[in-house]
Amino acid sequence: MGTDVMHRRNRSRPCMSSLVFVLTLLALPLAAFGEDDQSIATLRRMGKAFASIAEKASPAVVGIRATRVVRGDSKSREYSYGDPNPFGEDLFDYLLRRRSPRRDEQPAPKEKEVAQGSGFIVAVDGFILTNNHLVGEAQEIAVQLGDGRKFSGKIVGTDPETDVAVIRIAAENLPYVELANSDTLEVGEWVIAIGNPFGLSHTVTAGIVSAKGRNQMGVANYEDFIQTDAAINFGNSGGPLLNLDGKAVGINTAIIGPGGNIGIGLAIPITMAKMVYEQLKDGGKVVRGYLGVEIDNLEAGMGEFFGAQNGRGAVVMRVLEDSAAAKAGLKTDDIIVELQGEPVATANDLMNRVAMYKPGSKIDVVVLRDGKRKTITITLDKRPQEAAEATGGRAKTGGLLGMSVRTLTRQLATQLGYEGLSGVVVDEVEAGSLADEYGIEPEMLILEVNREPVRNVKQYNEAIAKAKQKGKVLLRVRSEDWTKFILIPLPPK
Repeated sequence: MGTDVMHRRNRSRPCMSSLVFVLTLLALPLAAFGEDDQSIATLRRMGKAFASIAEKASPAVVGIRATRVVRGDSKSREYSYGDPNPFGEDLFDYLLRRRSPRRDEQPAPKEKEVAQGSGFIVAVDGFILTNNHLVGEAQEIAVQLGDGRKFSGKIVGTDPETDVAVIRIAAENLPYVELANSDTLEVGEWVIAIGNPFGLSHTVTAGIVSAKGRNQMGVANYEDFIQTDAAINFGNSGGPLLNLDGKAVGINTAIIGPGGNIGIGLAIPITMAKMVYEQLKDGGKVVRGYLGVEIDNLEAGMGEFFGAQNGRGAVVMRVLEDSAAAKAGLKTDDIIVELQGEPVATANDLMNRVAMYKPGSKIDVVVLRDGKRKTITITLDKRPQEAAEATGGRAKTGGLLGMSVRTLTRQLATQLGYEGLSGVVVDEVEAGSLADEYGIEPEMLILEVNREPVRNVKQYNEAIAKAKQKGKVLLRVRSEDWTKFILIPLPPK
């Protein structure tokens, strides 16, 4: 009998096991549904967060139409300055590298170019941050607010060196975007871009910070871009890149790719833009500190030759005579590894950080000299050419020859095909002036005045003043595909 009971118990075990198995299968979908509900709830909260940020910031994001008058041989056209061209290199050449006519050709009629982009209000009294490449050359600026109101914008100041511009509209009690500290931004953080791509106002896209410190992109002289995969397209230029607090961490500036968004957008860090904004707002120009050295990166494998262990820092290749660095005792082959107590990673890092200080500021740098650390205090000079370049590098239209010029920056050189050259670019020519009579056209590059090189507006003005005493001026002028001398007799005193 005991054996029979044992058999019955053994037969019941498979039944119990089957029941447990069935109950487990029934429970699995319930658990899965529970996890899905949690995931969906998380996504809903994220979506609500994005919506809240967009609702808060959008009223302060504006649409900008910038108009400039140029000479050309086609009808008026409309496109976005500074953005990669979606129509191919031929159209880029057609729009931005127009060939200058020969002297025996009739001057082309003037026409309008209209650029569409974005900006964002940063003060209740109408100050707006945007890109220099959007408004820097504009004669007319139209600003449209999120509530539909339209205003005429006035340029407060521009800085081609960083591609930042400040404009202002005559309005009060405006919504504005608060500025964050972009130095604390981390790779992987969520960010939101708002702008007017293709004229579609207040478009909101989201992504993450893909990288920081992007440079040598050919957009500006001072580059420390935030890279993001938040979708940025034509017309987004000048709009804000926001963090999850709804504060601006950057100015959307450019996209990298064959002609549209492929997930590589670049934004100017707001910490850099804020420094430019404050100086342009207060004085209409940017003045930067200057060391007076030529520097390069400490490449991998070079550290052992300089006694640098981690291979990070900026190598001093040359110390300019009578510069701030020379006066402080900086020497060739010094490795600058720290600035104001913070490590220096690269030459670009050092250049950008020095530029954040005003002339006259005292900074402490730590250098490695023959493997030994040395602290040097340097009183910064004013960067040469700054007065011209930071305000757009322009001389007023008129003067002796009846034209205005501006310093050739890296950005302009790339646009006009003058890479590797230096000089001043003709901006405007008065009708009937000496410059007009002798065939000088906008976008020509003046390399020399009376056989002396001119590298900026200041040198150009000084050379023209000297030429006036001679009664004639010899200009070495370059266009897209030729270089020639133009001799212009000057009127008697």
